[in-house]
Amino acid sequence: MANIQFKVQPGGTIKGRIRVPGDKSISHRSIMMGALAEGTTTVTGFLEGADALATLQAFRDMGVEIQGPENGNVTIQGVGLRGLKKPSKPMDMGNSGTSTRLLAGILAGQDFECELIGDASLSKRPMKRVTDPLALMGAELITSEGGTLPMTIKGKGGNLKAIDYTLPMASAQVKSCVLLAGLFADGKTCAEEPAPTRDHTERMLNGFGYEVSSNKLNGQRMKACLQGGGRLTARHIDVPSDISSAAFFMVAAAVSKDSDLVIEHVGMNPTRTGIIDILKLMGADLQLENFHEVGGEPVADVHIKYAPLKGIHIPEELVALAIDEFPVLFVAAAAAEGQTVLTGAEELRVKESDRIQVMADGLNAVGVDAQPTPDGMIINGGAQSQQSGEIQSHHDHRISMAMTVAGINATDEIVIDDCANVNTSFPIFLDLINEVGMSVKAVEAE
Repeated sequence: MANIQFKVQPGGTIKGRIRVPGDKSISHRSIMMGALAEGTTTVTGFLEGADALATLQAFRDMGVEIQGPENGNVTIQGVGLRGLKKPSKPMDMGNSGTSTRLLAGILAGQDFECELIGDASLSKRPMKRVTDPLALMGAELITSEGGTLPMTIKGKGGNLKAIDYTLPMASAQVKSCVLLAGLFADGKTCAEEPAPTRDHTERMLNGFGYEVSSNKLNGQRMKACLQGGGRLTARHIDVPSDISSAAFFMVAAAVSKDSDLVIEHVGMNPTRTGIIDILKLMGADLQLENFHEVGGEPVADVHIKYAPLKGIHIPEELVALAIDEFPVLFVAAAAAEGQTVLTGAEELRVKESDRIQVMADGLNAVGVDAQPTPDGMIINGGAQSQQSGEIQSHHDHRISMAMTVAGINATDEIVIDDCANVNTSFPIFLDLINEVGMSVKAVEAE
């Protein structure tokens, strides 16, 4: 793949009114639930990025008829829980951990064998966290020796055992995998997690008429349960804008003098709004307007203006609710006066890249004092960023976009390597960031 570099000119005032693309998590799940439902499901606002398209292609490979996507519109002819067919070749998940881990749960309940493969980055990510609970349910899965892709799943044809599983770490993907396998299990399957994570799977199953109960236990613990053997009924889904994509623009406006920006129709699922809580704790001038609900998911417009930020110790209970937004939150911390400390975020080390180390390297390269720790980072903010050579994104879309935002407060051009992966989550990122007031060009490195 060509090395696409982002060349970011310093400065810019962020102004305007924009809508970012649809939520990636909900886009993935709309295809999965629509395929497993009975009847025709229609989707608007679908994110046409590489990750969600990998999920869509997987279900096409398993015989599901899907029209689109066209301008975010998709129509899925559901085949029911038992209607998927054996794919003719290994299914390529590209860079998508969500596709892989959630599909593992669905495939464990089928009556055929198939193999999941992925790109170099995905093939390093840990899969034992889903193969362990699925094995307890009686599924047979074979991975590489290191517990990574390729993964062969020998479906048990619905002869899965229901389990009451306690997750060793808070992970929406693992919880969703267990619940989706539970659709094909005999009895009641439960997933208990040490801290709340995004609950899009539970909300969407309920929206498709499949009852999932969610209960808060002692302290931060949450437990979701469902009974196997039910059915999903087709419906319409309007996908809210992705808060993880909106996050780059929230921070850009928060750290750029005289900024005034509205981001429309952003998903406000309470398991995803950690970024808003953290920015407010840092002193951001951020208001939520036009609150309403779409298909079981709350949405609102985010109105953000410049205000001086201050460093904070990020509360650990917000970490799981902002896990994907930390690369750009580190940029906010770099612009804040004083010290910001993050702890309890070791999960960041096994994302598309080691996001703690890679962001520390990137911030240090532009003159920010950022010290990585085993489970987080300490950032001494407030200094003006200095350009210092090129930044490596390590093929991680969120690093590329976060370091682009860092260019607002730089004194010279920032060059970011390996930005082609921005297409996986946010195909129109460059168009929008230039529209609101930055100056960023994509060039092919020589």
